Amino acid sequence: MPVLSSLNLHRHDRGSHATITLAGELDLETAPSVRVMIEDCLRDGIRTLDIDLTLLTFCDVSGLNAFLATARLTTTAEGSLCLRHPSPMLTRLLDLTATGFLLYDRPLVPAPPVAITDDLAAARPTSLAS
Repeated sequence: MPVLSSLNLHRHDRGSHATITLAGELDLETAPSVRVMIEDCLRDGIRTLDIDLTLLTFCDVSGLNAFLATARLTTTAEGSLCLRHPSPMLTRLLDLTATGFLLYDRPLVPAPPVAITDDLAAARPTSLAS
C-alpha cells in the first residue's frame, strides 16, 4: 500500500502581502497545491509572498521546481517571493542547485573582502621583535 504524503497550507493576507505556511512534505504529490495557492494569491492582487518553511519536514526536486516556477510567475507579476526559515536539508538542495539566490530576499553571496586602507596598513606591525 503506498504511503500518502501530507502537506498543510495556511495563507495569511495583510494587504498586498501574504505569508503562506507549509507544514508536512512537499513532493510530486503535494507540489501542485503550493502552485495553486501562490497563483490564487497573485490572482487576488497579492504581490509580496513569504513562504514560511518552519514546519516543512521534506522537500524534493518537485517542491524545488514548484518554488522556482512560482517565483518566476511572481516576478512576471512584478511581485516577490521569498522562502523563510528553510531547513538545513532544503538549504543544501538550494546550494547544490545554485538556486537559492532566486528564492531568498537577498543573494547568499559572501561579503567582498575589505580593502586595506593606508590607515590600516600603517597600524600593522612590519616586523616582529626577537
